[in-house]
Amino acid sequence: MTHNTYTNRIILHMDMDAFFAAVEQRDHPEYQGKPVIVGADPKEGKGRGVVSTCSYEARKFGVHSAMPISQAYKLCPKGIYVWPNGRLYQQVSKEIFNLLYEFTDAIEPLSIDEAFMDVTGSVKLFGSGPEIAAKIKKRIKNETRLTASVGVAPNKYLAKIASDLEKPDGLVLVDADKIDEFLAPLDISRLWGAGIKTQTVLKKMGIHTIGDLFNFPKEILEKKLGKLGDHFYNLAHGIDTRRVESDEVVKSISNEHTFGQDVLDVNLLHKTIFQLSEKVGYRLRNKKLQGRTVHLKLRYDNFSTITRNKTLNSAVDSTQMIYSVVKDLFNNNYQQGRKVRLVGVGISGFMNEQGDQLSLFDNQIKKHDRIDQLQDALTNRFGKRIISRAESMDSKNYDWD
Repeated sequence: MTHNTYTNRIILHMDMDAFFAAVEQRDHPEYQGKPVIVGADPKEGKGRGVVSTCSYEARKFGVHSAMPISQAYKLCPKGIYVWPNGRLYQQVSKEIFNLLYEFTDAIEPLSIDEAFMDVTGSVKLFGSGPEIAAKIKKRIKNETRLTASVGVAPNKYLAKIASDLEKPDGLVLVDADKIDEFLAPLDISRLWGAGIKTQTVLKKMGIHTIGDLFNFPKEILEKKLGKLGDHFYNLAHGIDTRRVESDEVVKSISNEHTFGQDVLDVNLLHKTIFQLSEKVGYRLRNKKLQGRTVHLKLRYDNFSTITRNKTLNSAVDSTQMIYSVVKDLFNNNYQQGRKVRLVGVGISGFMNEQGDQLSLFDNQIKKHDRIDQLQDALTNRFGKRIISRAESMDSKNYDWD
């Protein structure tokens, strides 16, 4: 096969595994390992709704999303049928997307549990495409106890296919030099826009795999399929020039860390809060944003979570100012003697960089600004591990990734 034409990007497609059902299994240990069907009440096979999502255990019985709930009940009468908890799923989704935005702002959400990410500009900070994908999967698992499957490829079409090939908990790389090899054995049902009717036409032409389709000239495909001929020709050759469309205005920037072991050491918590403030400050300055409302998030060892915030008179982007506010929030709200599982720092209420700066302690602020600028420059050139401030040193349990 000939060499492909492809865009020189690193695109990830993140897709949560059986999202609604997985959340239910996480929050109800008695559901784990059992067929869980999220959707309407089956009413012993007489229900009229549909399946929203089902666990992988339920899929073994032939149940799938969008299936009539009555049919699902016939296939799996002993399954656990659960009404959707939209508010809960939205909250978990928000946690996941906040995590994704720590790696790149070029994100195109496709649904509550699925998104494209362009991480081309994140390589210096976080490593190669597969390394970033692995870090995202690890963070999702550590912080939400859920699994995601991720595809890594030069374009959206290939990344989407890749994320689905090794579910659940998969990570599949499509090498830019091996696109033809990757696509060739795949069934034509993997083609975007190839419905049942189109697949029937293709099969009558002797086309059963994408490799079969690759060998057909564009002219013949256009003659047989009209405008779709050009579309399928491009897909067979792995060509997809669409960019990740990130139209949403950023409303907040936050970073969280889940400890490998629950933490009681207040000194370690302070150091971790400072490191999170560094990351939030860097992202603010990198996007030329300043915010007025500073947020703290604490999750204890029993998963109970508190959030606190303080709105300042003027907007800030200084690491030291963010840390100072968050440290006060922590000291005023932390329940002494309780182990902490997760700590988070965020900022919202954005203004442009040219917005008002704090008028108090101007000389001290300018000093912090110079330190921020130096650290940002070193980070941009050499990566995030090149420099650390004294306030964040010796935090052995903290993993920047």
